[in-house]
Amino acid sequence: MSLFRAVATVGSYTMASRIFGFVRDALMAAILGVSVSTDAFFVAFKLPNFFRRFFAEGAFNATFVPLFSGWMVKRGHEWARASAEYVFAALFITLLGLVLLFEAGMPWVIKFLAPGFSTTPEKFQLTVELARITFPYILFISLAAFFSGILNSFDRYAAAAGAPIILNICMITALVIAYFAPGQDAFFLAWGVFFGGLLQLFLLKKASKQVGMHIRLRKPRLTQEVKKVARLGAPGALGAGVVQINLFLNLVFASLLPTGAVSYLFYADRLNQLPLAVIGIAVTTALLPQLSKSIKANHMKTAFHIQNRALEFALALTLPSTVALMVLAYPFVQILFERGEFTSADTAATALTLSAYVIGLPAYVLVKILGVPFFARQDTRTPVKAATISVAVNLILNAALIYPLGYVGLALSTSLAAWVNVAILLKYLAKHDWLRASEKLKTRIPRLTLASVIMGVILWQSSVLLQDWLTAGIFYKLLFLVTIIGEGLLAYCSIILVLKVFELSEIKSVLKRA
Repeated sequence: MSLFRAVATVGSYTMASRIFGFVRDALMAAILGVSVSTDAFFVAFKLPNFFRRFFAEGAFNATFVPLFSGWMVKRGHEWARASAEYVFAALFITLLGLVLLFEAGMPWVIKFLAPGFSTTPEKFQLTVELARITFPYILFISLAAFFSGILNSFDRYAAAAGAPIILNICMITALVIAYFAPGQDAFFLAWGVFFGGLLQLFLLKKASKQVGMHIRLRKPRLTQEVKKVARLGAPGALGAGVVQINLFLNLVFASLLPTGAVSYLFYADRLNQLPLAVIGIAVTTALLPQLSKSIKANHMKTAFHIQNRALEFALALTLPSTVALMVLAYPFVQILFERGEFTSADTAATALTLSAYVIGLPAYVLVKILGVPFFARQDTRTPVKAATISVAVNLILNAALIYPLGYVGLALSTSLAAWVNVAILLKYLAKHDWLRASEKLKTRIPRLTLASVIMGVILWQSSVLLQDWLTAGIFYKLLFLVTIIGEGLLAYCSIILVLKVFELSEIKSVLKRA
């Protein structure tokens, strides 16, 4: 499967998942608004998701996929399957122990994760109860990520990319039920997370079986392969999960602010995560197995070409997304969330937070892509060095900006720290000659930036002209959304053709392959 087709497959399913996610978030905002319940649920939901980035997206997308691809090439199907079973057993035991440990010590965990909640006993107790329901999600979703890694190694991307839709459907169902059971809405949501993770695991295990990888739960055994996954996975997880570490620090600081700060950061991050997931995760998911195979076969010319194409895809989509989200932060938040319990004041606060987050959007995506050459070569230490410095920068900026800027300062700190991470990774890649930017890429980046800025000006002028639609009914708000997105796409595509960023023949070729 070509890189573009793989990215398109993952991206389209991820986009579908995010659409369901926005329906979920809109219902959540309307039913729960910004309150003690939302702050408590978002902390409880963030906890397993934080660890998911390490055990799932970090450890397996960065470490297991290259190793498993190598086992398949060098040792064959059956040997790779047997080795994977021992890795699965080790992962299962580790995660089960983690779940049991956290369930027993959840009050202490919440005191560490959200120290500010301790001053409000009601909020603190609710957060502990919700977290005990949601935390087993880490077991289900990390095992599901194990099967996703196997499927990606076989160039099967659809099931893994589409699985998150199940979580959103479960949470939407829980919200509908909660509407008829006031006062229990946060608990229904927590159980929606629990069953959403369980169903995703079932789906991906079944999909792996269909490609000939029927993984059984063996008695754990510390084989050389398990040791290698653990040795490479620990630093690899930290390097891949740096953005999540920074978001975790934001949560700790936000808990010290008045009620609502945690919710504003969550809702803003949901919008910020759309291009990050559709572009960043889609590109890296497709890039890692293809780059690993090229490097193992010593096809370096092909490897450099794949890297350049991945960066072109990512920047061509990320730069206009950044500008659009910054220019249209307020109307986007208003249209998606402002109804029911979510007020105009909540919209203004969330929009400011979103504007600060999207400053780092290209950096979040670039960190994922620039980390792939290291993981493909099983160098997991270098991304850790970059991650550690980035986390330190974020911590210092959080402490410096929280008082003058509040929750907006926390979002801005995350963005600036991400750019520091990018700079360090680029330095190491240049030092090892693991990334060679083509002349085409060098000329396209400034043109893509210019095209995005021009598009932003056009979108800003249009939003001013159409602002009356935002105070009308839901039909006009949706019409505003469709009109502004359509205009942005048309303007951006026209500008990149005028600036000759991409040739028309090249675009036709890509569309034909898609």
